[in-house]
Amino acid sequence: MQRFSISLMGVLLGISLITAAVEQSYAKVADTKAAITRSERCSDLSRQFDEALETHAAATQVTAAKALQRKGNRFCANKKQAQGIRMLANALKLLGVTPIDPVQ
Repeated sequence: MQRFSISLMGVLLGISLITAAVEQSYAKVADTKAAITRSERCSDLSRQFDEALETHAAATQVTAAKALQRKGNRFCANKKQAQGIRMLANALKLLGVTPIDPVQ
């Protein structure tokens, strides 16, 4: 009976240590994601689009990409940042550029 109790205590201790480690890793991820706001993300993507436009001006879908950028900027300005971020990311993809992820 005593061996069972000792084994049980060991298992419970191990589980609590694993739980604590997992919680710390989730806290770090949450801190990283909270470091940038959606408004900042809008600005970053718009800036990235402007830079990409200079180097990818000969892309076949420049006109469509510019239209998406304008829509995205409008969404961001009207407090609809999630839609704006999607529009700006799609505009970059039309230019053949991968949007830079801020948590890299």
